[in-house]
Amino acid sequence: MTADIRKIAVFVEETRSEMGRPVSPPIRKAAACAVLRNPFAGAYADDLSPLIDIGAEMGGLLGRKCMEALGIEPAEAESYGKAALVGEAGELEHAAAVLHPALGKPLRVAVGGGAAIIPSSKAIGGPGDIVDIPLGYKDSAYVRSHFDGMRIRLNDAPRAGEIVIAVAVTTGGRPLPRVGGLTVEQARTAQ
Repeated sequence: MTADIRKIAVFVEETRSEMGRPVSPPIRKAAACAVLRNPFAGAYADDLSPLIDIGAEMGGLLGRKCMEALGIEPAEAESYGKAALVGEAGELEHAAAVLHPALGKPLRVAVGGGAAIIPSSKAIGGPGDIVDIPLGYKDSAYVRSHFDGMRIRLNDAPRAGEIVIAVAVTTGGRPLPRVGGLTVEQARTAQ
C-alpha cells in the first residue's frame, strides 16, 4: 500500500544567536511532514503491515525533503528524529507502525547513514496540535549537545481519519551547549 497523502509541509529554522551571543555557524533545522489518510481509522486490525509499508515510503520522502530544504550534503546532517500524530479515529499503535519497523532505513539513506537510534514520539491529537519531534546525534546516542527537539504544527491536521508523519534533520546540536558529555568529535574518533 502506498500513502494517500493530502498535503506535505516543510519547516526550516536557523538559529543565529542565543542569549545575545552569536551562534556560528548558525544551526539549521528542517522538518518535513506528510498528512495522510489512516487506512485503519475507526476500526481495529491485527495486521498493520500496510502502515509499515507507508513508513518505509515516508522515511525516504521526508528525509529527502529535509535535506533539500537545508541545502546540505548527507555528511553535513548531524541530528535526526521522527514523530507521528494520529487523528482521534486512530490509535497509538498506528503511529508505532509507521515509525518503527521500516521508516529508519530509508531515512538513514537520505541523511548519509546514522548508527544511532532515531528518537521518536507518538501521540493522538487533532487539528493544530503540536507535533514534538525529538532529535539526537545520528551517529551516537550519547552526544548530549544534540539532545534537542523541533516542534511543528499544522492548523488543519490531523483530522480524525489522518496521520501526520514528521521527520526532522539538523546541521548541529543545541546552540551554545555546555552541559558536558560526549562531544561530536569524541564520538567520531570512537567510530
